[in-house]
Amino acid sequence: MISQDDVCRAELPEPTGSGPGFRRPVVVVQGDALNRSRLARAACVPLASKLRWADAPGNVLLAAAATGLPKDTVGNATQILALDRSLPEQRAGRISPAWLDLLLAGIDTILGRHDHRRLRHVRASR
Repeated sequence: MISQDDVCRAELPEPTGSGPGFRRPVVVVQGDALNRSRLARAACVPLASKLRWADAPGNVLLAAAATGLPKDTVGNATQILALDRSLPEQRAGRISPAWLDLLLAGIDTILGRHDHRRLRHVRASR
């Protein structure tokens, strides 16, 4: 069973437009109460290797040591996905509660619930 804060590899469908696709890591952000339910999907944030996206509102730069992946990545909150729970496969690691809070704050930013400049300040202080 997947858990909130899991870093997994997922085989995503072929991308359309600027959306994520192909095999890539994702972070499960959906709460564990729903992960344990019969719901067939899980909310995930895709991770990107192009670090230039780290400064975009809502995105979070994740150090390799924080994710268990071989290199730094960017949690791209603007591309949050609802994946079939069978798609996240091989677990690479877990992010800490502090990193999860930053990703969730990034999602709040894209929903208009936080000022992205405040998030950038918090990110810089970690």
